[in-house]
Amino acid sequence: MFTGLIQTIGKIERYSNGQLTISCPEIRSNLAIGDSVAVNGVCLTVAEILARGFIADVSPETLSRSNLGAGNLPPVNLEMALAVGDRLGGHFVTGHIDGVGALCESKMTGGAWEISFSAPEELGRYIISKGSIAINGISLTVAQCNGLGTWFSTAVIPHTYDSTNLKYLQIGSSVNLEADMLGKYVEKFMKSDRQNQRQQSAITSDFLAEHGWN
Repeated sequence: MFTGLIQTIGKIERYSNGQLTISCPEIRSNLAIGDSVAVNGVCLTVAEILARGFIADVSPETLSRSNLGAGNLPPVNLEMALAVGDRLGGHFVTGHIDGVGALCESKMTGGAWEISFSAPEELGRYIISKGSIAINGISLTVAQCNGLGTWFSTAVIPHTYDSTNLKYLQIGSSVNLEADMLGKYVEKFMKSDRQNQRQQSAITSDFLAEHGWN
């Protein structure tokens, strides 16, 4: 579990034989084998400690569902897993990517950055105005969105912009998106309730015959 508050920026040095080598001297001394680290919002496990970073195993599924498999990837956002007793300053981020979006526009307005993104349609239903979303692992608040949620904007303060890889993105750059898990649970509970109600209210000829109505 993560908070979406980025601790440092690292760099993917290489990908080989199902492993990513990531340099991150700022947090290297705090890492241990088996630790979870969010890399651009993707939860990875430290498999080996290096002098200036770590190696993590990564599956083809992870590469296909995130931007970690993209070539010429800019520096990546890094966050170590939330420890018991830590402050939760962002929102609950699982490190399980829901889809890949893209940067549409980025501009400075009134002392903050207004940044807009596109999102896959299947993810759009979880994107709501003033809701939470993780973009490359960064906990951000949706400022505005269209009806389908396939386009949305965020307001980013200079500190967040300068401390993350948002400053390296170009128009069209891919970004990992993780919707707020609370919305996904609510959707499932409501869907389950509707199915149960339909089953309970369904009166068929077989039901009547089974209960003595001929």
